[in-house]
Amino acid sequence: MALMTVYHGGYMAVKQPEIRKGRNIKDFGTGFYCTVIKEQAQRWARRYDTKVVSIYEVRLRPTLKIKEFKDMTNEWLNFIIACRSGIPHDFDIVIGAMADDQIYNYISDYMEGTITSEQFWVMAKFKYPTYQINFCTQKALKCLQYRDYEEVK
Repeated sequence: MALMTVYHGGYMAVKQPEIRKGRNIKDFGTGFYCTVIKEQAQRWARRYDTKVVSIYEVRLRPTLKIKEFKDMTNEWLNFIIACRSGIPHDFDIVIGAMADDQIYNYISDYMEGTITSEQFWVMAKFKYPTYQINFCTQKALKCLQYRDYEEVK
């Protein structure tokens, strides 16, 4: 597979990525989240006092079990609902759009039955593009090669 550059936004350079189980359940479950969109990683880093974007080169291995959502679909929505509900999956890597805070509010409304699936899609389709890659297993983390970091101003 082709070599690509990915970015991870945080409060320090991460030379040795790890999978840490946090109290917050994320879109694609537990893992190490990156993006190919540098500006998005910078937005992630701006949540912290010290703002750092780590840069990696990645070559995805064909032996990995990869789930890619090319579009925001009902399958993507149901996968995020399952992950955010704590239901595990068996993928090494999951790739797709990110449900930011606003979209997740719509997902919560949909889960509670406040809005229909059709209403969710009308509200969600106007968001700016996002992209996330979750490295979910130790095997997946071996695809990442740390290159450098940048401080975000």
